[in-house]
This record gives sequence, C-alpha cells and structure tokens, in this order.
Amino acid sequence: MYRFLLTPRWWGINLFVVLAIPFCVFMGTWQLGRFEDRVQTHEKAEERPDPGTRSPEPLDALLPVSTDTSGRPAVATGTYADQFLVPGRKLDDRNGFYVLDLLRTDSGKALPVVRGWLAGAPGGAEVPAAPKGEVTVTGDLQASENSGTDGVDLSGGLPEGQLGMISAASLVNLVPYDVYDAWVTLPAPGPDAGTDAGTDGLKPVPAAAAQGSGLDLKAFQNLGYTGEWFVFGGFVLFMWFRLLRRESEAARDLRLGLAADAD
Repeated sequence: MYRFLLTPRWWGINLFVVLAIPFCVFMGTWQLGRFEDRVQTHEKAEERPDPGTRSPEPLDALLPVSTDTSGRPAVATGTYADQFLVPGRKLDDRNGFYVLDLLRTDSGKALPVVRGWLAGAPGGAEVPAAPKGEVTVTGDLQASENSGTDGVDLSGGLPEGQLGMISAASLVNLVPYDVYDAWVTLPAPGPDAGTDAGTDGLKPVPAAAAQGSGLDLKAFQNLGYTGEWFVFGGFVLFMWFRLLRRESEAARDLRLGLAADAD
C-alpha cells in the first residue's frame, strides 16, 4: 500500500520535507536568538547609569560610537565652519528643524554639532549665528543617522544649505574636508556656560537612545518571525501527513476494487 513512496514524485516530496523542516527550525531559532540578544542588550542598558550623567571625555576616546558610548558627553575643540539646516524634525510634537554646524577640529576633521532646534520651516525663522573663534563644546554623542532614523529625508532635492540626514556619508560631497562618523547634540547651557555655548534662541535636542538598545518594534518583529518559521515548519509536516494519508487511502481503495485504475 505504501509502494507509492518509492515513486520519483514522492522522492521529490520527501526530499523537500527533509530539507524544509530543518531549515524552518534553524531560521526560527535564529530569529529567537536575535530577540533574546535584544532583550539582553536592553537589560544591560537599563543597568548602566544614564550616559548623560557620566563625566565628559574627549571625542576620540568615545569613537566609534557604540551602544555603550552613545549619549555620553563628548568634548571637542575647534572652530565653527559650514552651517546646515535639517528640516522635518519634531520636538514636543511640534514641527521644526535642527541647526547643525560643523566644528573644524585641530585634526582637520569636522564634527557635526546640532546646536538646537527651531520651530517652523527653514527660511521662516532667523537662525542664531554660531560663535566665532575657537570654542570648546560638550555635547551628547550620537551615531550617524541612517534610513531607519525618525525624521530622515531621503527624497533628495532639498534647497542648498539643507540636509536630510546627519551622517558623514551625506556630508562627504557637501564640504571639502573629512567629517567624523558621529555627531553631538548640545544640552541646555548651564548658568555659567557663557557665550561659547552658541545656543541663544535654540531649543536643545535631547539625545536619542542607540538603535538596537531597547525593546523596539524590530525586536518584536524578530519574535513574530520566530513564530512564523515554526508554524511554516509545522504546516509542511502537516501537509506531508495529509498527502501521505490521501495517497494511501487511494491505493487501498484501488486494491479493494473501490476505485478505477487511473492508468
């Protein structure tokens, strides 16, 4: 009754099942591991002190930006050069834009510094000028933005002097000098900040948590994909048993003379 299992058709079916089920288990386990890694990263981030409360360190000592150094105060000295406005950025549920100035350091590389946020659209508000001469800034370190960062504009076609994404890659063709693959956002100046703070009239932009350091939507997507792979593996096994049962019943009926031979 089970001789049909030796036919070429069933050899192909069995081979598919033998390969598909381990693959589904592997992919489901891998997605589950990704979710568990995100949970562990989140737990470690919760145990660490608030990055903003830690002592400032030189910029180069905190690079490259990682989940551990993101948000920590970084110190850099240099002279402000080119300025860019970053439109389409929300703060306190209000539309506005970032004011970003490039700080040319002694190394020749420039550090993007978000001096603050203004409401409205670029060109509709007067932007306070950056301080002249050499300044020392202390800002919360942030990794370069990417396509998954909130507020990023990848459509292109922005007016001159505007920037859709804060990253070294987006600045490489706009300025004739190297740019750090990181940026800082200036906190609210203290009472003794003086004129070097350069944030007059600008609202400070809070540092964002590092991507992948929390239980965000992507983490739960990994968990959802885990279930999908295991369900698909179970479905493959279910369909194999169902097809096996149908073929065996057809073979039994044919043997008992209850069905006509299709051949």
